[in-house]
This record gives sequence, C-alpha cells and structure tokens, in this order.
Amino acid sequence: MLDPKLIRETPELVRAALAKKHLSVDLDAVLAVDAAWRTLLQEVELLRSTQKAANTAMAALPKGSPEFIAKVQEMKAVSSQVKEKEVQLKDAEEKVRVAMLSLPNLPHVSVPEGRTPEENVTFATHGDVSSVSAHAVPHWEIAGFERLFDFARGAKVTGAGFPFYVGAGARIVRALLHFFLDEDVKAGYTEVSPPIFVNAASATATGQLPDKEGQMYETSDPLYAVPTAEVPLTNFFRDEIVEESMLPIYRCACTPCFRREAGSYGKDVRGLNRLHQFDKVELLKWVHPATSYDELDKLRGDAERLLQKLELPYRVLLMCGGDVGFAQAKKYDLEVWAAGQKRWLEVSSCSNFEAFQARRAQIRFRAKDTGKPELVHTINGSGLAVPRVLAALLENNLQQDGRVRIPAPLVPYFGKEYLSFT
Repeated sequence: MLDPKLIRETPELVRAALAKKHLSVDLDAVLAVDAAWRTLLQEVELLRSTQKAANTAMAALPKGSPEFIAKVQEMKAVSSQVKEKEVQLKDAEEKVRVAMLSLPNLPHVSVPEGRTPEENVTFATHGDVSSVSAHAVPHWEIAGFERLFDFARGAKVTGAGFPFYVGAGARIVRALLHFFLDEDVKAGYTEVSPPIFVNAASATATGQLPDKEGQMYETSDPLYAVPTAEVPLTNFFRDEIVEESMLPIYRCACTPCFRREAGSYGKDVRGLNRLHQFDKVELLKWVHPATSYDELDKLRGDAERLLQKLELPYRVLLMCGGDVGFAQAKKYDLEVWAAGQKRWLEVSSCSNFEAFQARRAQIRFRAKDTGKPELVHTINGSGLAVPRVLAALLENNLQQDGRVRIPAPLVPYFGKEYLSFT
C-alpha cells in the first residue's frame, strides 16, 4: 500500500511513476474518495467538539432550568447528526481502504522503461550455453521420463499439472530441496516451516489480494493455499514492532506452492515447465529502508550461487516497468538455459517491495534515535523453485546412454552420480 500522504501531496509524481508500470490506474478516483472521507472526518470532529462544549455548558446550568432544557434538546439534535455522520464516515473509510488497495507499488527509479517482457534488460549472464550436453532433448522426450514423472496418473487423481514423482524422480526433488535449504542456512537464513494455508488478511498484506484472486486455490472457510512461502513468511511479523537492532532478519522456508496458472498454454506447460503444484524454497528479508537495495543485491547473489553450484548457465533480467509486477518496486528474474528446449526458464524472482507490504501488514521497527515506529522494507526471492531447475538439469546433463549426470554438490544428497530412467 502506498503512503496516503505521498498521494495527497504529490499526485503528479505518483501519477508519473504509476504510468511506468503501464497499468490501468484511476488515481483521480482514489483522490476523490480520500477527499470525501477527510471532509466527513472534519464534519464528525466538529460535531464531537460541539457535543463536548455543550456538555461543559450544561454542567454549569441548574437542572430543570429553561436554559438546561434547551441545551438538552440541542444535544439530542447534535447526537443524532453525529450518529448519522459516523455511519457515513465508516462507509467512506471502507471506500478509501478499497481504493488504496487498488493502487500498485511505485517502481524504483532504476527500473527501465518498457511495456512487455521483450523489453526487460539482460543485467548479467553466467556460464556457457554451448558447453552443455550435446545429447540434450526436451526433458519430456527423454526415454523413460514418464516412469519417474507420472503426469498421466497425476491428472487422473487430481488434474493436469499435478504429477506424481516416483522413485528416483521423488529422490531428486528431495535432494534439490535439501541442498537449497542447507545452502540458504549457510548463507545466514533461519529455516522456518510455515502453514501452507493463509487467511485473507495475510494474502492482502502481501499483495495477492485484491490482485490475484483467480490464480489462488481457495477453500470455503475461506483460506488460501499458498502460491509461495512468501505469504506466510511475510506475515510472521504482521501487526508487530521489532527492535531496530534485530534488522536485517533473514528467513527461508520450503513449501509446496499452489497456482492455477490460468491462461497458460503451448510449450510453456509441457512437462515440468509449469505446474499447479510444485515445491520451492523461499528467501525473505525484513530490512532497514536505508539498506534495502544492498540487501536485494545480496539476496539475488544467494540465489545465483545455487545455480552456479549446480553448473547451470543462467541470465539475470532486470524487469522493465511493464513487467515488474503489482506489488514490487524492483525485480530481477533468474532464468536457466534448458538445452533440450533451447530456451530460458525462470527459476527465481528477486524483488524489493520497499514499504508496500509492510504498510499493509503494519510491520514496523522502533528507531533507536527517535524511539518511534517506522515501516520496514521487505525483500524476497526463490532460492530456488524445483521444477524448472530440474528440467534444466535433466536436459543439460543428459548422457548418450540416456542417464543424467548429477552435479557434484548434489551427489551427497541424491546418493548417486547418475540418474537412470530404467
């Protein structure tokens, strides 16, 4: 959520920043409901002041006197007006809340101009895409793939995008998750095992609501299956004030993630490329505003090191304004090269939300110099998501005999140097 003071005092600055995201935003409508609320608030405060003054005057009058009786009648009229205006004020407050929630975060000044993914900027590259297996094919075409990754039976039991992982398929997923978690803990993150369902307040705090309703699985309670561990992790400190000395706080969590992925089609959904349920390790930081962009770079580096250790060629994209997302102020995507498909696959988004989520969630720190609460900045990224990392590993390391070579750092977790489909 944006700072209401910023919107009121510098609407043109806000308007220009929002235009960089190329989203349809009616700032005038937001300003109008905010002005209506503030007008009503002033009217209610004036009426309450009148009530208070009348009460003081009545206390000095003899009970039963004509003046006292007149004041009683006057007070009844004022009390009736107050009750009427308070109902209007409550309704106006809700309209302001809804309007403010409709506004996306402002992009950081370093976010490049652009409307489409094609205008994202290649920030960095690592590894040689020509050095991967000469035998690479799309992973779903590897002989025996369906024995370890059973999409047909998953579709029978649940639906498309919910595969079974069998035998060595389940073992390689577990190996990747344990490797990611161990490396993230070494990097200073405290491991957390969070709930995988959240309430509406939690989803609203992180920006999933009211923006991504159609992408989440919802129960009748209602509760929402987590689309990412970012949601429960961020809300760990919701409505709390931490001491400044605690910052920065680093956490990581491994959860299944659930996404409807409506509208996906074609090559994007083949095999492991896009699933409705998948496993991911999330990295999250609560940081001091003065250090948040340094901390974003560090978090991105933590995610990159995992790809480097897995010997996967990758690139870092700096997302343009039109592709940076509703809640993010700045975002980098990490994409691995999948040699069989001959395309880049996103495996992590590393984002700075500045105070956008913290204002919604009221996550604050107590400043040492003033003793006053201030909003933290939140930063998160995948460290990492399993399916596309696995897809790239299978394709890039496919041997002539049909086995897949396991990168050396992963061997202690998997237990073998090769994955076999037979």
